[in-house]
Amino acid sequence: MAAHRCSFSAILPILCYVSWLAFIVAESQETKLTVDHRATVVENPQTHTETAEQLTEQPAVEEIQWEATKVEATPDDAGTDKQEPAAHETVVPSSVPNFKDDFQEELVIRPLHSGDIYASFQFRTLWETDFMSGKKVSHYRLYPKSLGQVISKFSVRELHISFTQGYWRTMQWGQPFLPSPPGAELWVWFQDSVTDVDGTWKELTNVLSGIFCASLNFIDSTNTVQPSASFKPLGLGNDTDHRFLRYATLPREIVCTENLTPWKKLLPCGSKAGLAVLLKSEKLFHSSFHSQTVHIRPVCQDWECKTSSWELRQTLNVVFDLHTSAQGKREWSLFKMFSRTLTEACPLASSSKIYIDVTDNPEGEQFEVTPATALLSKAVVLGDRRTFSVYDLTQQITFGTMRSLNLLIRWKTSEGDMLRPLLHAERYVAGYGLQTGEIHTLMYNNHPYRSFPVLLMDSVPWYLRLYIHTLTVTSKGKDNTPSYIHYQPSKDRVRPHLLEMLVQLPPNSVTEVTVQFERALLKWTEYTPDPNHGFYVGSSVISSLVPSIVAMDINSTQERPLFSSFFPCKEESSYFVRVYTEPLLVNLPTPDFSMPYNVICLTCTVVAVGYGSLYNLLTRSFQIEEPSPGLAKRIANIIRKMRGVPPL
Repeated sequence: MAAHRCSFSAILPILCYVSWLAFIVAESQETKLTVDHRATVVENPQTHTETAEQLTEQPAVEEIQWEATKVEATPDDAGTDKQEPAAHETVVPSSVPNFKDDFQEELVIRPLHSGDIYASFQFRTLWETDFMSGKKVSHYRLYPKSLGQVISKFSVRELHISFTQGYWRTMQWGQPFLPSPPGAELWVWFQDSVTDVDGTWKELTNVLSGIFCASLNFIDSTNTVQPSASFKPLGLGNDTDHRFLRYATLPREIVCTENLTPWKKLLPCGSKAGLAVLLKSEKLFHSSFHSQTVHIRPVCQDWECKTSSWELRQTLNVVFDLHTSAQGKREWSLFKMFSRTLTEACPLASSSKIYIDVTDNPEGEQFEVTPATALLSKAVVLGDRRTFSVYDLTQQITFGTMRSLNLLIRWKTSEGDMLRPLLHAERYVAGYGLQTGEIHTLMYNNHPYRSFPVLLMDSVPWYLRLYIHTLTVTSKGKDNTPSYIHYQPSKDRVRPHLLEMLVQLPPNSVTEVTVQFERALLKWTEYTPDPNHGFYVGSSVISSLVPSIVAMDINSTQERPLFSSFFPCKEESSYFVRVYTEPLLVNLPTPDFSMPYNVICLTCTVVAVGYGSLYNLLTRSFQIEEPSPGLAKRIANIIRKMRGVPPL
């Protein structure tokens, strides 16, 4: 036994030495294979491409594990790894896609002559990908995955949605960068491969209702129309088959925090960095006007349009009122407007800038901006050349020594005139009683010597029965015959009215469009919980090419600010403008809903009294109760009880 133990002890070091040699040889062979593989990749890139395609089909987890075990670090090399991390960053697994995306953010501040201030946030995400190729897009970096899946699943070509609280006062504030009607608006262009457009539209509205936490699921055939000329594609493609277009509005939609939160989550940095940190709900909704929009469309990357990208444009417009903000003097700052200051740009943004409109303040005689900047930019916006002070948030010098940017605008004088917009519109309901009425639409052309055509679109609910034979269009007291009219009559409880017309507006004139209607009687189950409040009718939409003061830039791919490059421009002498009128509030014949309540109360009272009395007579048992004895008799019975005698 001792001999066997000695022989085993002698053999054990030999076995360990042989195992160590085998491990060294295997490791050297693996290293040699790796080096040979890298050399082969350099010499034969085609073979490397095929290998990369094979690796792409394998799970990503295996590649990560292989990459992690590829390099062995020793304690001596630990310091070297920390000092030179770039050597490991150059090794990228072949399955990771090469993202061609870009994100930009802008804030435009326009001081208004009334003392109010207009702030417009612009966020744009570009991604060079193809959602319509049939291949599943799995890797998302800057583009939100929820919207990418919506585009792929429902074959969406363009999607435009807006949520607005308040009405834009054009004559006081001028034209907005991007207009939107009060309430919710949604219009979508579908691909021509969609067979059931109505069914896809219904599913899409339900999905968007969940994404944006809104009441878009109430969009149905009774408030959906197919405009024939008012809404053209804003992106690529000349196909304007209106069968693949759907448009709907919810003028009574209330916009609140639950709509803003999912909107901010679509941004690459969310509300954690960049300009989005200013989007504080308690400040945004304590304003005169608030609008948030999402626009998705394909756009060209270059002038020849050899490559295209999907653009996601998120805008947020807000107007802060001087009086409701409880300010005693005419001055604004980022902190007073948003209760926040800026400390950094979004790390994922290639451009992050703040523009302040100083066109009406060339010498600083109306207001002053601090801190001052020497960087100025000129851009053609809405047919006028504007000058802006620019603050580049990607430069650390912008934040100063305090590493915080709080722009301050202080008025010096309240004098100054605003340039009147060339086109604006109004609408109201006339008439008396609850049987008939009349809708008046006023369109103003403030150009002193030029006329231009406008395209008017009205979508009226079915319970307002229009009399088209009463339609009149007058300008300067004379009849103005439309050159194009498209009318689709309504069907009760199926679809609304759709009226589109092309009207020429004379210079410096007011054109009035009137049409009479009759109010319908609804079923008692079709009334809202507050029927006496009235029923809302969506805004009219007016589209036009307005003459421009300066030459417009028709190169849509040229680098320029985001707020001036949304609507495509194809003519140098005019620019596109879309104007929304006020929504209408119409009273319908409403039954007295208190009468059923009174009848129910009276009936229940009669039943309770009548049936209750009869039920008591039938079910109650009666017994004869003897009268109680007098006091003398009770005393006598007590005495008799004490004596052991029976009571009386």
